[in-house]
Amino acid sequence: MFTLILEGLVIGCLLGLTGAGGGILAVPALMTSQGWGVALAAPVGLLAITLAALVGVIQGLIQQNIRYKAAIWIALISIPTAKYGVYLAQIVSPQWLTLAFSLVMLLVAYRIVFKKVIEDDDAPCKINQQTGKFIWNIKTASILGGIGLVAGLLTGLLGVGGGFIIVPAMKKFTNLNLKSIIATSLMVIFLIGSISISINILNGFEYPLEVSATFILACVFGLVVGRFLISYIPVNIVQTIFSLLVVFVSLYLLYSIFVFINTNGIPSLLI
Repeated sequence: MFTLILEGLVIGCLLGLTGAGGGILAVPALMTSQGWGVALAAPVGLLAITLAALVGVIQGLIQQNIRYKAAIWIALISIPTAKYGVYLAQIVSPQWLTLAFSLVMLLVAYRIVFKKVIEDDDAPCKINQQTGKFIWNIKTASILGGIGLVAGLLTGLLGVGGGFIIVPAMKKFTNLNLKSIIATSLMVIFLIGSISISINILNGFEYPLEVSATFILACVFGLVVGRFLISYIPVNIVQTIFSLLVVFVSLYLLYSIFVFINTNGIPSLLI
């Protein structure tokens, strides 16, 4: 049980600090500590991450640093496009897609650490400096919708959480500060996760109560700690933590490809 609590604390803290990483870290953590398969670990992990994200959303709304219209718009686009991602995963070999995505994530991590992603004055999606809200126009709606489109497709294709796409994309295309980007990403995660949880419940999935409750509480507490720490940690340190998390996940995905190849041989382009 101690291992389960420690996993929840670390995952929740990283989610609160970076706005990403919860789902893709929770599933292998639960599989390792509880001896579960993906079919059981994924719904429990999703429930914990979604409820933890809800706490971050409430905090962000109170602090008024969530751009909730942007979050709703991104979620509305990404939810239906995830279905097409699942469909494409049945046509194109997910191993090749995972390899490509891992390399892109490594490039993203490099750019965050060693290069300034974008100058505020050059951001195509701008914030009204007086209100702190997006200046909505066709360009803003299109770019944020595009972020939702890519996040949804990759979530369906690879099962990778949207935060890994949303956070660096919003950093690149908007002049929103990092705290608001992370808070907005948490709201997207909550909205998408809520839909998936509802589907699981309607399909009759039964959550193991003791383990689920313990993991959820640990994740929630960890997220609160992460959201507290972000106010005292310099932005460049937060960006470095996010980059290290991206690198870790990329290496994990590459490892999964290596295991698959050793088990099944070199994957073909079409399956």
